Amino acid sequence: MAIPARLSPLLAEFDFARKRLTDRLAGPVVDSGNGTDVPVGPLTDAEYLWEPAPGCWSVRRFADGPGPAAALLTGTGDWGRETAPYPHPVPPPFTTLAWRLTHLSELLELRADHTNGTRSLTRDDYRSAGDAATATADFDRAAGAWREALLSVGDKELDTVGHCSYPHGGDAEEPFLEIVWWVNQELLHHGAEIALLRDLHRTLGA
Repeated sequence: MAIPARLSPLLAEFDFARKRLTDRLAGPVVDSGNGTDVPVGPLTDAEYLWEPAPGCWSVRRFADGPGPAAALLTGTGDWGRETAPYPHPVPPPFTTLAWRLTHLSELLELRADHTNGTRSLTRDDYRSAGDAATATADFDRAAGAWREALLSVGDKELDTVGHCSYPHGGDAEEPFLEIVWWVNQELLHHGAEIALLRDLHRTLGA
């Protein structure tokens, strides 16, 4: 299927942001922004689980339960991501790199499923990673699934309200093209946050 003209720039933006974050997580280099390669090592478990402030939301073992700032853990498997029932606390708790990366991967994987998959996955089905290497691989897999979902649509689907039935956002009320734009914004801003947390850990967390 030919890529619709309206989708092409959004797909290019997604590919750019995905590569930037993948390189920042895995190395061995990341583009500085002007074409210069800057060495970067793979994300470590210490960085992944670093809590730079009291009361962080993170990923924790279900056996240990949520930390004092959270009400529950979501997902399946040994590890869950911390959250609280709606409405969430205001201001929101500071979230760790692990929280942000698993949130992003879950969002991509579930939205892909609700676009061209089973349309059945929920947050309770997502398996958060307790280590950096697995979380990095999970992000790559989820980003690939979302990209495949984008390649499955044409102009009709881009205009269809509710084409993605993801249950935790505005997908049921928005044309799919708006959802594609929104997912890109999620990737761009969480990717920037993750990059900053790596920089902060290098200077403050050691």
